[in-house]
Formats: sequence, structure tokens, C-alpha cells
Amino acid sequence: MPRQGNLFGQLVSYCVTMRTHTAVTALCLTAALAIGGCRAREVEKDLKITDVETGWFDAGIVEGQNKIVPTVTFRIQNVSQEAIDDVQINAIFRRNNEPEAWGDRLVSGVGDDGLAPGATGRPLVVRSERGYTGTEPRLQMLKNSQFVDAKVELFGKHGSRTWVKMAEFPISRDLITD
Repeated sequence: MPRQGNLFGQLVSYCVTMRTHTAVTALCLTAALAIGGCRAREVEKDLKITDVETGWFDAGIVEGQNKIVPTVTFRIQNVSQEAIDDVQINAIFRRNNEPEAWGDRLVSGVGDDGLAPGATGRPLVVRSERGYTGTEPRLQMLKNSQFVDAKVELFGKHGSRTWVKMAEFPISRDLITD
């Protein structure tokens, strides 16, 4: 696969040879600028996770038992000098002292509309599918001696970059009902 810089140069060269065809030339130059301008951003430097709240969401009754699931609510702030769009966030929930994931969710952190420099996005609410079930009241479940606390790790990605860890938060032993 050609490198981005080589592809850009090839496209510009082709556009120059097609200069007699105005519409084709305009289209080529637009495509060349788009390819040349595309770059994956370093979300760990350009974005900041803010306004974090965690807890256990009341997921209702499942198969006759009360269910609670770990939840995180947060906002993303653009701390860079450029607008950014199309950022993906992957929230991975883990029980403390257990290496395997206890649930994960992929969400759009910043959509196509983008996030201006210095701006903060809307609240994002992410819940695990897995959690605790029991016959006791939900508040009692949080106080059970067998209860194992959890945490959430937030990973971000923009463009072709690989996932990078942006933050980690403990899930508080608070019941969230809305």
C-alpha cells in the first residue's frame, strides 16, 4: 500500500497532467488536499476526560433478580488548538484485581460535527452489560461481603492510530437510578 505522502505526490502529479480538463483538475486537487490533510490525532494529548461520575446503575429485574451494572458518565474536552472530529472511545470495565474484562462498550466520543478548540462535548454515559444480580435490595448488594469493586479504563482512537489509554477511574459504590 502506498504511503500517504507518496499517494499525495502521485495525485498532484496526475492533476497537473490533466490541467486541460478543469472539472477533473478541480476534483483531483480537492482529493489531493483531503488526502494530504488527513492525519490521525493523538487523543491522549488533544483531549481531556472531564466531569467524571461513576456508580452502579439500577438495571431493573433480570430473570427475577435485581441487577446493578457499573456505569461511568463523562465529557470530553478538546484541549488542542485545532477542531477534532470522529473520535471513538472504548470503555473497558474490570473487577478489581482481575485482568480480564468484565464488559466493554464502544461509543462515539466526538462525532462528525466535531469539537472546537477549548470546547467540551455532551455527557457520555457508558454502562457495562455485566454486573451483579441478587434477590436482596440493590443498596444491600453494594454492602454484601462478596461484592468486588470495579474500575473502568477509557481508551481513545482517532483515524488510523491504535487505541491509547486516556484515563482510569474506580467505580464508586453509589446506586444510580436515572
